[in-house]
Amino acid sequence: MFHYAVLVNTVGVLVGAGFGTMFKKSIPQRLNELLLSVVGLSTIGIGIRMVMQGKDFLMILISLVVGGILGELLELEKRIEGIGRRFKGSQGFAEAFLASSLLFLVGPMTIIGSINIGLTGNAELILTKSILDTISAMILSATMGSGVFLSAGSVFVVQGLLVVFSKNLTFLMGESFLGDFVGTGGVMVLGLGIRILKLRDVKVGNLLPSLLMIILIDWLKGLF
Repeated sequence: MFHYAVLVNTVGVLVGAGFGTMFKKSIPQRLNELLLSVVGLSTIGIGIRMVMQGKDFLMILISLVVGGILGELLELEKRIEGIGRRFKGSQGFAEAFLASSLLFLVGPMTIIGSINIGLTGNAELILTKSILDTISAMILSATMGSGVFLSAGSVFVVQGLLVVFSKNLTFLMGESFLGDFVGTGGVMVLGLGIRILKLRDVKVGNLLPSLLMIILIDWLKGLF
């Protein structure tokens, strides 16, 4: 069902998170705070770059509004924090999980790479992404905590499903679809950066349904 490259990517995230957790114990508090600020600023930069790839900002706005309302009704952020409370040293669990999941999954490499595997068997893009994700997981877990481990599950499920249903999802590789999906994720990543820097408590977890809404809205738009 799942391609070996998806497993490699998943294991890479776990390994990176494991090394990052070990290093975290030896990082002085002052240095950790500095590194966390660097992560926050970098996250904002990544978010801005992703937002600029959006093609139809009105559709992005609608998806964020509708998705945010659904997320609020489902209390997704609270549920994520509830999972975090089960882990020892889980302070900042939601931020770590959301930051790593979004950075690992909301990008062209994830969609194009996964669909390429399903259609052609070519795993080069996902294998390259695995190396990048392993390094990122190490940095994020060293600065943000144990939530990065759970994002490995996100990688396994999302990329695995993209591979399995690749023949039905080729429309996602279109420039407009891909741009709006990345742009929507970029707004959420930008919100995460603001949250990491403690500028405002943006409930990014409640915006997760927006990633599905932008696909649905763009698909409906394409019918007319």
